[in-house]
Amino acid sequence: MLILALDTAAPATSVALHDGSAVLAAVSHPGAMSHGELLAPAVAEVLATAGVDRRDVTDVAVGVGPGPFTGLRVGVVTARTLAVSLGARLHGVCSLDVIACQAVAEGAVDEAFVVATDARRKEVYWAEYTPSGERVGDPDVLRPADLAVRLPASMPVVGRGAELYADVLHRVDGPTDPDAGVLASMVSSGTAVEIGTEPLYLRRPDATPAAARKRASA
Repeated sequence: MLILALDTAAPATSVALHDGSAVLAAVSHPGAMSHGELLAPAVAEVLATAGVDRRDVTDVAVGVGPGPFTGLRVGVVTARTLAVSLGARLHGVCSLDVIACQAVAEGAVDEAFVVATDARRKEVYWAEYTPSGERVGDPDVLRPADLAVRLPASMPVVGRGAELYADVLHRVDGPTDPDAGVLASMVSSGTAVEIGTEPLYLRRPDATPAAARKRASA
């Protein structure tokens, strides 16, 4: 098994290669608006670092969000294209689940908790998890203050959203963004809850064609 994993649901572009036992190579490049430019070189970088030919990849794993429209689309489309061209198995996993798995593994939480990431527009993508990292319900998007009202005051929150809105959310130290190495490990171990590769946008894209805006305002 040779798993190429990637996630573009967060401000960073994360890519990793896993041989079924351990992560062979991993990179994470910042650039909230540069996923399209960063992803292909990042894939080439991990393959070169591991000394692996891309034709040897047996599985492609991708974080399907939730995340901003453009960045998330880049990752999902790339993963689908790679899987078809390489004849590899394709795995889609909620990006919040990846952060939750890492938070549990690192000991950041030992009780029920929430993962919250930056959804822009002063909102967060979020989901609730059991102490073992099992997601409770579907991911959603809310304003931080509205999320805080829904949660017990002491419920721990990890992720970039918790970091950005620590004034209203009970932030605890932990991972901020999904790590492709963790994603690959989840798929390798069979602990990932696979949900297909339909992107979890949760809302309409920030940008819309001018013609569509004119029709909407007519």
